[in-house]
Amino acid sequence: MLLDPGFNLTLRPMKYPLFYEMYRNAVKNTWTVEEVDFSTDVADLHSRLTPAERHLIHRLVAFFATGDSIVGNNLVLNLYKHINAPEARMYLSRQLFEEALHVQFYLTLLDTYIPDLAERERAFAAVHNIPSIARKAQFCQRWIDSIFLLDELHTREDRRKFLLNLLCFASCVEGLFFFAAFAYVYFLRSKGLLHGLASGTNWVFRDESLHMNFAFAVADQVRQEEPELFDDAMEAALVQMIEEAVDCEMQFAEDLLSGGVAGLSLADMRQYLEFVADQRLARLGCERRFYVRNPFPFMDLQDVQEVTNFFERRVAAYQVGVTGEVAFDEAF
Repeated sequence: MLLDPGFNLTLRPMKYPLFYEMYRNAVKNTWTVEEVDFSTDVADLHSRLTPAERHLIHRLVAFFATGDSIVGNNLVLNLYKHINAPEARMYLSRQLFEEALHVQFYLTLLDTYIPDLAERERAFAAVHNIPSIARKAQFCQRWIDSIFLLDELHTREDRRKFLLNLLCFASCVEGLFFFAAFAYVYFLRSKGLLHGLASGTNWVFRDESLHMNFAFAVADQVRQEEPELFDDAMEAALVQMIEEAVDCEMQFAEDLLSGGVAGLSLADMRQYLEFVADQRLARLGCERRFYVRNPFPFMDLQDVQEVTNFFERRVAAYQVGVTGEVAFDEAF
């Protein structure tokens, strides 16, 4: 089974072809930081953004400075050694490349947006000196530590702990913290601001959506193989975890919007977070908690443009072709 201890190295016959297809689709989504044009963003920062909007951006890029590094650490320390299928580890290897690419993107972003060296250093140290970002980092680190010393998944309790870690990073970190960050970016884009940041975020958005889909697919497979793991206690733990993530992100929102950003309220941000939380809970087979609508129509459009159809698009969505076919039932 997928979470059995060990290190299966045999790709043929392929037991989980879905994970291999996810790997191939991720490769098609290849992009580079050098393709992002920040030339108009600098002018926007200096002359078009209000002081409150500049504060929002500075806090946002401070979160970006370490967010993907945290996700990459959990992938290496906790996910790779427990998902026992070589085709799944191929996807995780690709995901790790993408996390490194996102780190490079945000490094370039900080160097471009924050020319003052001392201020830039403070941004990179945000997990220590900005309380709203420190709280999110502590939330992530607690879940990393929850299975850091767990070398093999021998018991049901071990497997539940692993699943909670996997689904925390998929639904709370990549699926809620990052999606909230994307909402701020696309709000500014809807006002005609920071097009370079928005264009790079399009590609990060697609990467993160694929990361979530992979983690959820792993959970689906485990549910098929070991349905007894997904009991009432597991659902209660998932709900509590996601509700805590919403609270963490709301503290960050209060910081970002402390100067009063016209057109973006704390009430709308909470409603958006609750809407996203319900999406994650529903995908995990849990009952929705909030039953609210998405208050941001620009995010509805983003979901359609960049998740549902991006593999069919060619003009606005960058894609690298992959050739060759693989027979999944072929043995050595």
